[in-house]
Order: sequence, then structure tokens, then C-alpha cells
Amino acid sequence: MDIWQCNCMGGIDSTIMSVQWQPPPSSPVVGPPTALVFSPVTNTPPSCPDSSPCTHTHSHSHTLSTHSRSTQRAFLISNLMVAEHPTPPQPHQPPPMDSTAGSGIAAPAAAAVCDLRMEPKIPEPFVWPNGDARPASAAELDMPVVDVGVLRDGDAEGLRRAAAQVAAACATHGFFQVSGHGVDAALARAALDGASDFFRLPLAEKRRARRVPGTVSGYTSAHADRFASKLPWKETLSFGFHDRAAAPVVADYFSSTLGPDFAPMGRVYQKYCEEMKELSLTIMELLELSLGVERGYYREFFADSSSIMRCNYYPPCPEPERTLGTGPHCDPTALTILLQDDVGGLEVLVDGEWRPVSPVPGAMVINIGDTFMVNHLLFSSPLFSSASKQQNK
Repeated sequence: MDIWQCNCMGGIDSTIMSVQWQPPPSSPVVGPPTALVFSPVTNTPPSCPDSSPCTHTHSHSHTLSTHSRSTQRAFLISNLMVAEHPTPPQPHQPPPMDSTAGSGIAAPAAAAVCDLRMEPKIPEPFVWPNGDARPASAAELDMPVVDVGVLRDGDAEGLRRAAAQVAAACATHGFFQVSGHGVDAALARAALDGASDFFRLPLAEKRRARRVPGTVSGYTSAHADRFASKLPWKETLSFGFHDRAAAPVVADYFSSTLGPDFAPMGRVYQKYCEEMKELSLTIMELLELSLGVERGYYREFFADSSSIMRCNYYPPCPEPERTLGTGPHCDPTALTILLQDDVGGLEVLVDGEWRPVSPVPGAMVINIGDTFMVNHLLFSSPLFSSASKQQNK
């Protein structure tokens, strides 16, 4: 399964784009600093205008996770935060390949350099306690599929229906899906295929782009460069995006980091990030309608942004019951866009039960992050995860 700003289960998990927005300079910091992965967030996102009904009873936060399963899976995900004075992404500078001596970079743990696809059993650092690596409920998460094409069509009744669907979903578990978004299916497929191609490279080639500790962009295996236990069964490639940068930063990243042979892949992701940015602003219009905010208020506020795209890959897992593809977490950003393939694996914690989210062909999953929830109180930031799978797809 592939996802933009992707999480992939037992397969290609492409977390393609995590859009990090930073707010204007008049409000205190909110949300964990680790969420601000591209440019530092120093203020809160915009509150609703004084005339709009934005103060409501607080909704419970929910959790998301990804289970380890036997099949391959991939996601493409986009996270949206508000940014003040966004800084374009800096060129990637990979660390030396043969030695970390004198570089200030700690030598990677064994898990950081192993090829998860080749492991016959789960290495100990990947084992999760039974309370975390738990079975999901058989009951699917009930979430609407909202046709965002009504924003282009101007259908008044369709707009009211879409706003009501989004308001109900965001007030309960913070998840909904969107159709009619206008993202070219061929582009989405090319992005998923590109992630698949990258993660199937030999480990030594992928490590040419390995992430330097303390930076955002680059390749990492199971975050083993930062943690030593309860590691997720996944690999990740992250890179920054800014649509007002002087150069096509995503395309340049692939060419400069991986070489000219990867220029076509870089152009695909450059275009995909641009499409995700526009879709993010469309989703903001839906949130305006659902909250009764003046049309264009959020779209204008979030128009200038920097972002980070993550491609996550979840290899086939030999013991999926013992680990997770992604551990339980809430997104600290304002918005996440997720494109799943047909394998599944996404789960959301609702009322004490983990509910699976089945992919809908052509649709993208949207979830509200902590930043938006904290600012408006009405909407819920879900706790979710991703399961690992055993066999190849």
C-alpha cells in the first residue's frame, strides 16, 4: 500500500508529503516541537474570526497506528501546519558512507543498517509489548466519503451536505475521506510506483540518502538512528517542499542526492507535492464551511507554507503479531492527507477499540491534527497506527 506522506504496510509505504505550516508571530507555541519537522513553529495557527462559532465542547483525542502484517503496504501522506516566514528546504548533505568518526554523528545501530525484507524473524528491538501490538476490531471505522468537487461546482446543497459530513466526522474521530479531489490518478500511481522502486533498491544505494541526525530530509530504517527499542517495522524517505522556492526543490533533491538517474522520479514527486499543496487548501475550505468560518479565511492563512514529504515503506513481516508498522500516535500538525493502496493497515482508536480503515479506490484519507484540534476544540485529533503484514502483495 502506498500513501502520500506515506505509511506502507508489509509493502511500500510512501508517506509522501507532510506539510508543516507555521503561524503568525502573535501567539504562543502549541504542540510538541518534534512535530515541526521542517521549519520551526513559533505560534499557533489562526483562530476563527470573532464572529464565527469556534468555541465548543472539547472532543476526545484518538490514536492511530499501523499494525505489522504479512502483505506489503504503502501510504502517501501530507501533513499541514501553518508557517510564518517559511524557509525553503536546504540541500541534503549525506554523511560519509564508511565512517562517522569526527563527524559528530553517532554510528548507526544494527537495526539501522539491516534489510527488513531479509529478516526471517523479528529482531528484538522491533518487538512491541502485547498491549501495543494488539489485534484490531473487526468493525470498520465509520467515516464519510466527501465529494470535494462541490467546491468547484458551487452546488449549494452539495456544499451544505459536505460541510455537515466533515463537521460530524471531525467532532467524533477526526477522519474522513475525499473524492472528486482532481488529483490525476496517473500521477498518484506514478508516485506510489516511485516509492516502490526506491525502497526495493539495495540497502547501500538507499543509504546514499540517509538522514543526518538533527535534520529532516533523508532515508532512515525504523528510526533506529534515534531509538533503540519498540522500533517500527518500516523504512522512511523524507524531503522538503516549498512551492514558492526559486528552484524545484524536490526534483533537485533527488538529482543531487541520488544522482541524475533519479531525476524523473524527482519530477514526479515535485508535481505530486504541488498537487497535495492545492488539495490541502481545498480541505481548508471544507473546514471553513464546517465551522461556519468566512469563506477563504483558512485558505488565505495557509497559502504560504513549507512542507516535508515522507515516503514510508512497510516490508513483509515474518511475525506481524509481535510488532507494528507505525506505533500509536496523533499527528501534531493541522492536517494529514493519506493515499492508500488496496492492502490496508491503517487503524484508528475510537472508544477504546482499534478500528481499521479500508481503502476506497480513488479517495484520499484526511485526518485532523493536534494543531487544529487545540485551536478550535470542536474537532478531534485521532490516535492512529499502522499494522504490519506478512506476505508480499
